[in-house]
Amino acid sequence: MSVLEAVGDTSIVKLRKVVPPGSADVLVKLEWENPTGSMKDRMARAVIAAAEADGRLRPGGTVVEYTGGSTGTSLALVCSARGYRIRIVTSEAFSQEKRDHMTALGAELTLVPSEGGLTTKKLILDMIEAARTLAREPGAFWSNQLENHDSIAGYFPLAEEIWRQTDGRVDAFVHSVGTGASSRGVATVLKEKKPAVRMVAVEPAESPVLAGGAPGPHKIEGVGVGYVPPLWEPALVDGIEAVATADAKEMARRLAREEALFAGTSSGANVVAALRVAARLGPGATVVTLMCDSGLKYLSTDVYRGR
Repeated sequence: MSVLEAVGDTSIVKLRKVVPPGSADVLVKLEWENPTGSMKDRMARAVIAAAEADGRLRPGGTVVEYTGGSTGTSLALVCSARGYRIRIVTSEAFSQEKRDHMTALGAELTLVPSEGGLTTKKLILDMIEAARTLAREPGAFWSNQLENHDSIAGYFPLAEEIWRQTDGRVDAFVHSVGTGASSRGVATVLKEKKPAVRMVAVEPAESPVLAGGAPGPHKIEGVGVGYVPPLWEPALVDGIEAVATADAKEMARRLAREEALFAGTSSGANVVAALRVAARLGPGATVVTLMCDSGLKYLSTDVYRGR
């Protein structure tokens, strides 16, 4: 059995302490059960398999990507398992743990400086341009996560798991948007099975571009790229919730203390938004969201350091 066969089939649990009385049930998928501790293992496996199948990635080739860390770590895992070189463009804006994890799996890192450790539109565009340069080398396959439609299908099995684990009793799916692939993949499948399912997107309050606002710097890693991502499909979205970085961080801490769920900042944002949706839907309904990755990826950050 390959390590890649261990991707998926993650557990789902009900939140018990942070959900106020009178709300819908809130269930969370523990995506840190994937091999690298992140949901991104799903898309990395799908993207590499598709590139192998159509010849974009050949034996001896090199995978190139720009990433805040989780996608890069997942791609590094797949490349290690499949025998490819991988070159990653990232930044000190993202946690040291993520960079160390990528390096441990064999990734060669190129660091792009940020503005004060913040995620900004300029940082994302600078990282993309650096990856574009690396991708010009012979034998390189640029996985290009913000534009690669193969990543969407990587999340179809996640939706199937949610459907099976809830016995089809899911009324809303709430999830933060980075590339848009995961929310789009899950919504596509769930809405085919149950058209009334609500898909609620989450974005940083400091950079509410999906809702038509202006981009701005924030510190919710892996989401809110500062412009509408190419894979965003508004026809599948029924609502957008803006969550402030400070609220996302505080919820991540509460989840650890009160629910024994140790997750990252985007997971905190997911739960903040899911609680709002649960309050509106009320008792008898079910809201599902994701624990995107493990809190172990953020121990050196101010989410947990010194707490």
